[in-house]
Amino acid sequence: MGLPPSFSFPPLWFVVLPDSDAAAEIVTRARAGADQEIAHSSGRPWLLGRWSQELLTLGVAGTSRIAVLGEHTTNSAQLAKAAAAADSPESLNSLASRLSGSFHFVASVAGDIRVQGSIAGLRRVFHGESGPVTIAGDRADVVAGLLERELDERRLAVQLLTLGLLHPLSDRPVWHGVDDLPGDHWLELTAKGRARQVRWWTPPQPDLPMAEGAARFRDALAAAVDVRTRGRRLLTADLGGLDSTAVYCLAARGDARVISYTAATHDSLGDDVHWARRTVGALEQTENHHVVPAARIPLTFDGLTELDDHLDAPSLMTVDRNRRMSLLRLAAEQGSPLHLTGLGGDELLAGSSARLHGMAATHPRNAVPLLRGYTAKYGWSRRRVLRQLSDRRPYRSWLRQVADDLRAPPQHPQEPLLAWSTAPRLPPWATGDAAEAVRELITAEADSAEPLGGGGHGLHRELVTMRLVSQFARHIGQMAAPLGVACAAPYYDDRVVEAALAVDDRERITPYRYKPLIVEAMRGIVPEESRSRATKANATLEEEAGLREHRDQLLALCEQSRLGELGLIDVSALREWSGRPLAAESESELLHPTVACEVWLRSHESRRPPPSAVT
Repeated sequence: MGLPPSFSFPPLWFVVLPDSDAAAEIVTRARAGADQEIAHSSGRPWLLGRWSQELLTLGVAGTSRIAVLGEHTTNSAQLAKAAAAADSPESLNSLASRLSGSFHFVASVAGDIRVQGSIAGLRRVFHGESGPVTIAGDRADVVAGLLERELDERRLAVQLLTLGLLHPLSDRPVWHGVDDLPGDHWLELTAKGRARQVRWWTPPQPDLPMAEGAARFRDALAAAVDVRTRGRRLLTADLGGLDSTAVYCLAARGDARVISYTAATHDSLGDDVHWARRTVGALEQTENHHVVPAARIPLTFDGLTELDDHLDAPSLMTVDRNRRMSLLRLAAEQGSPLHLTGLGGDELLAGSSARLHGMAATHPRNAVPLLRGYTAKYGWSRRRVLRQLSDRRPYRSWLRQVADDLRAPPQHPQEPLLAWSTAPRLPPWATGDAAEAVRELITAEADSAEPLGGGGHGLHRELVTMRLVSQFARHIGQMAAPLGVACAAPYYDDRVVEAALAVDDRERITPYRYKPLIVEAMRGIVPEESRSRATKANATLEEEAGLREHRDQLLALCEQSRLGELGLIDVSALREWSGRPLAAESESELLHPTVACEVWLRSHESRRPPPSAVT
């Protein structure tokens, strides 16, 4: 079942290969698209792919070698010293757990290989096997192509679900026999071809008082920004909400020239421009700040029928692709090699009110005033709050309920956010076959699934949301690769994530203050006239206007729909939905996953098949 893989090599990628002659056929395919190669001590290929030279640091000692790919703080001499001292992949835990930045960590020790990504999933690891050989890489499509795997239509059906927050199914690659590595594990590839996953990270206890936690978070975020700015002459940055403002202000303290961009919106209440001007004025950086008028920024749903990005999965960023790329194109025109964003700040800094689910049982005196505040702030029903607080089902039982309710109406817009997650739904145009496939996959997972982090509702929701939004950041990076601009999201660095999660829930998560952790951490860094900001703009008007202006493109996607050809959607139902007025926050967002899948399928039609092995 499935379609033949349609494949060509993307601009940037790498794969990790075992030290085995059994990998020879895969090596031949990979070399056809690679321009970089690093060998095992035996001379067989270890790393193959395309990457920027400045992003890889290699240390070699005897038969051991360590490679760090990405934005990091180490050098070849340090890695060579660590390689000389290593006697197994496990012995590198300390090194891999203390580096600042965002990177893949790959090592080969005594013939065994360690491949590790990042906690939040910005640096992902995908793997699959062919006979006695397991390979790993940073892109699911490359691993699938090299292994000649076909599209898994059942997994693709999962991508039609709203929200993209259904752990562990939402992260699964859409090819047969290709899997993703959890962010808190590293993958071992042995010389004999065996593969196993080893857990290396557990979340810190949230017990640091705000004063100490804010200082630690400031140091971690400052180090993360310094990794990107050190030694650079020029870079660009978003300057919008409080999260990106903090990153920008840290970057502006370095030696690089930082050109910032603020996107104006059509919403008269959107105040990003006002706050950005206050910030750059206080820092005396007005000449390096550019406000992009709303009329110059594409609306949501712009260009859907023309997109041809080389993504390794359907992306919810598709509907806003041209909006996001408008600033990155400006960055490329300035000659910037790197663009800083504030993506990831919301999950870390505001946290999840679902933390109160556990707090209500362990510290009720602390939980009650916070629950009252959230109930008043978001208009939650007290009855619904009490119902969710009393729901003590394990995650597996919650998953089974999701499987039963796939075709149920969406949850109430003001449903409290205290459960494992907001229950996803299939859209009205999903077919019965699609629903049955998704139901079967969920049911199969429900017997063994565990919440992320091994903790309660709140920690799970925060980590699963990081996995979702980090996928946005990954795909923005894949979209921007042809422009020659790297897109950096410092909030997703491991050390930054750890520092935020270590702060006491009772102080980090509150309805009575806006993101208190970043407010306290940025004292003396963000100008006082901006540090007190307690507002957040959104793009609801851009979506509503985009739906009206680009409805023809949505309807065009219904013609010869690839999802329809696969039997996953009822095209007539989708066409009817796309043709009527829709509320942005409750109706048109149901279109996002379907649009993402449809555009992704179309963009892959033109990809060339993988090169055949030389015989």
